[in-house]
Amino acid sequence: MLPWWNAAQGQGEFDKNKTIAEVGRRTRLRNHDVQKMLEALVEVWSEELAHGGRIEVENFLVLEVKRIDRGQTAGALLIGGKLRRAPSLIRKLTVRPSKSLKERLRTG
Repeated sequence: MLPWWNAAQGQGEFDKNKTIAEVGRRTRLRNHDVQKMLEALVEVWSEELAHGGRIEVENFLVLEVKRIDRGQTAGALLIGGKLRRAPSLIRKLTVRPSKSLKERLRTG
């Protein structure tokens, strides 16, 4: 059982600071070094996704940006009280768990 796990609620709350502390504890790296690495990782991944890329972390998850072409009948949006044409091409971020993560989630 992880130290951040809240058994009373049945779920853990895992934010950036708790992630840094737990990784630091497990690797014996300084929290400052872990924080720099985590921030760099988030920046690199954000740039990759912003450029329409795909990120796969083996045995964990896949993040990818899918381009969806809604064609000429994309519809309309109400923005600021005015009716505007909706974009015909949109980008959508999808998150898929790996097979091993799916299995771990199923078995608890």
